Amino acid sequence: MTVVTKLEPSRAEVEPELTDGFHLVIDALKLNGLTTIYGVPGIPITDFGRMAQTEGMRVISFRHEQHAGYAASAAGFLTKKPGICLTVSAPGFLNGLTALANATTNCFPMILISGSSEREIVDLQQGDYEEMDQLAIAKPLCKAAFRILHAEDIGIGIARAIRAAVSGRPGGVYLDLPAKLFPQVMEMEAGRKSLVKVIDPAPAQIPAPSAIERALDVLKKAERPLVIFGKGAAYAQADEDIRSFVEKSGLPFLQMSMAKGLLPDTHPQSAGAARSTVLKNADVVMLVGARLNWLLSHGKGKSWGEPGSKKFIQIDIEPKEMDSNIEIVAPVVGDIGSCMSAMLGGLGDNWKKPPDDWTNTINAKKEENIGKMAGRLKKNSTPMDFHGALGALRRVIKERPDAMLVNEGANTLDLARGIIDMYQPRKRLDVGTWGVMGIGMGSAIAAAVETGKPVLAVEGDSAFGFCGMEVETICRYNLPVCVVIFNNNGIYRGTDTNPSGSSDVATTVFVQNARYDRMMEAFGGTGVNVTTPDELYSAVSEAMTSGKPTLVNAVIDPAAGTESGRIGNLNPQSTVGKKAGGKK
Repeated sequence: MTVVTKLEPSRAEVEPELTDGFHLVIDALKLNGLTTIYGVPGIPITDFGRMAQTEGMRVISFRHEQHAGYAASAAGFLTKKPGICLTVSAPGFLNGLTALANATTNCFPMILISGSSEREIVDLQQGDYEEMDQLAIAKPLCKAAFRILHAEDIGIGIARAIRAAVSGRPGGVYLDLPAKLFPQVMEMEAGRKSLVKVIDPAPAQIPAPSAIERALDVLKKAERPLVIFGKGAAYAQADEDIRSFVEKSGLPFLQMSMAKGLLPDTHPQSAGAARSTVLKNADVVMLVGARLNWLLSHGKGKSWGEPGSKKFIQIDIEPKEMDSNIEIVAPVVGDIGSCMSAMLGGLGDNWKKPPDDWTNTINAKKEENIGKMAGRLKKNSTPMDFHGALGALRRVIKERPDAMLVNEGANTLDLARGIIDMYQPRKRLDVGTWGVMGIGMGSAIAAAVETGKPVLAVEGDSAFGFCGMEVETICRYNLPVCVVIFNNNGIYRGTDTNPSGSSDVATTVFVQNARYDRMMEAFGGTGVNVTTPDELYSAVSEAMTSGKPTLVNAVIDPAAGTESGRIGNLNPQSTVGKKAGGKK
């Protein structure tokens, strides 16, 4: 008699492989090519960061969520993929929210992922740890907001966030992940099938042929045409079609600050050095990925000449942008790449370039203004003024056209926009549409991480104060970032006095003769103190060549600088000499 022994099934046959919410989020991001996370660890996402590193993602950990968010938004602008910012709940979420709102305002694709408290406790307001209805708070400040409650919905939730961030006019998206989501378990195979690879997340939006024909007809009739490129044109990465259109049409052009380098600022058709002349005297203005917002005086006022003296063409992916401030006689709705390709194709072989009178007027004004500025940029004085210092940095960028430039401040920003020429697209990051301060270190870190190129961050001492602790992050990751602080001892300038006669310093004055360079030394980087433009040029050149984290404290004349930089008109001044209920 044969005895048959029943074999016990192996454990693997009884228990299927499992995955959890942590790994599903990581797998969903990786499936869509999102492999870098900017954030700050803490409850409930600490382990998520560790696991993401284990799975081969790059996780850049910051000292403050706001700067991680600025890094994510800059990454979105540079790559056309949503930058990912990861924060803890409530206070950390709120810190990241400023950057999310800034990304939406600037049309940068970004996803803010925040852990959150449990819904059943939050909804009854029972006092959970860091309790906050984060989804409700985020909704008004971003393009879209989603919450994922179940592990099987992670794939579709992340897919929706990606598509919302990059489609149409890009922007910020909030993704709420409650703590209970992360440890949820499901079968590995079911989890794999639940993931979604987003197909064509930002499909081309082809302009109507009639819109192209109308726009070209308006241009043909122009006597004094002008093209203005905004950062939307730079984001589009339609560089070849833009260059070909400009050169074939012969149109003079202006580039807004983050569009600088689409064509070199030294291009013969660039009207940057004659900005006031062309804005005032052009009869047809074509806006490409640029908005008629405060940065262009809303298309109104003295800088634009007589009311009704010009016609506007506008190319934008957002239909609601048309007629937002001024009548647009030729709206062209579509993505910038498709629109510029169609505009280029419509020029034809018989296109008539602008009249010589107009181009000669522009060139004469350019030569005049460049001549006036030349001497100031070469001034090697102690203490330095803004022009002499920026003249030195202008040389650095000219010698390294592929380097990234980050710029913020008041006078430091306003003057650098016009002085430092850019030669390649998407090499300049600054405060953008909102004019928000503190973007410098986050943007510099993202520029280094995403491009691998050396980064020059030119900071006003006030702007640096918002984000200065991130120099430790720069050193920790050994990034090729050279930070230059224009130190004039205060906001706008360091010579203001307290009108009350109190021992307190004026509200705009900082510690005199501060040595910011020693902050970088504290974290193992290189610190340099300079007092002349020649010293500044040498220190920055060496830093950019070495690729080592460096901070240069550039000592600027405390009296240099003007109130609010070039936008003093936005800073109301009191005309009343008395206070209510008291004497003068």
